[in-house]
Amino acid sequence: MRVVLPGGSGHLGTLIARACAARGDDVVVLSRQPALRRPQPDWRIVDWDGRTLGPWAGELDGADVVFNLAGRSVNCRYTQANRREILESRLASTKVLGEAAARARTPPRIWLQSSTATIYAHRYDAANDETHGVLGGQEPRAPETWRFSIDVATSWERAFNALALPATRRVRLRTAVVMHTLPGGAFDVLLGLVRRGLGGTSGDGRQFVSWIHAEDFVRAVQWLIDHPDIEGIVNLASPGPLPNADFMRAIREAWGASVGLPSPAWLLEIGALFLRTETELVLKSRRVVSTRLAGEGFEFLWQHWPTAASALVRQIRAGRRN
Repeated sequence: MRVVLPGGSGHLGTLIARACAARGDDVVVLSRQPALRRPQPDWRIVDWDGRTLGPWAGELDGADVVFNLAGRSVNCRYTQANRREILESRLASTKVLGEAAARARTPPRIWLQSSTATIYAHRYDAANDETHGVLGGQEPRAPETWRFSIDVATSWERAFNALALPATRRVRLRTAVVMHTLPGGAFDVLLGLVRRGLGGTSGDGRQFVSWIHAEDFVRAVQWLIDHPDIEGIVNLASPGPLPNADFMRAIREAWGASVGLPSPAWLLEIGALFLRTETELVLKSRRVVSTRLAGEGFEFLWQHWPTAASALVRQIRAGRRN
């Protein structure tokens, strides 16, 4: 198969590119980051700007799979300039990919569109699944920055739904935090806090953390590619979301740390200013599961966070970084 990964130079794109190349696929990464355009032995990297049609568009003609991962990172302060870039980078790339696919003599067979589990409401009670999940944005006393994230996610999905591509099967992937061992990823950052004695409870610790192990993320993506009857919304999240207090405890136990200093909400706000990020990433309760994957027969290898955290720590101790 030919697999095209717009915006595939980041962590998730690298995981997918490696896995698809390993099973013999022809992999093409569309990248607009010069520093990341290093030659790869197993896949091609093609320039694009994520906004305008160019020679890159020919890669979509006859492609079996397009997995759109393009969009500016949300791990930043939500200044007006950053907000504009976060939103426009997603909408513009989706629009121009749609134009390229519509012009192709043979349109892509499958389009997987990256979205986010953040689209769901902040809640502690029932889990959000594809059928009964509640979209966020209307929660009482929700910070304005949380509503911005919801607006981005819903606008991104609307832009994707508006594309006229009758010959292409389309799937929206509302993905939880993918836990892998690549440097700079979420697990790497959290483990770094634990190693420095700072990996305690965040806020009141009640907020749920939804996650998916990198191996299951890759397996689920390839499984969806191979099941032509599935389209629409699919949550990529393990069956075992858990409160932040338990989530962090599992990382400490996996590393062998006896204590971890807690971080109250006010302290997180100060830390977020210095780190140039937002506390939403740790304080919003993301209780998300996938009933579609389970109902269609996909089996998660990693369902329990303590087991997954221990495996990731062992991998890091052994010097294996995915």
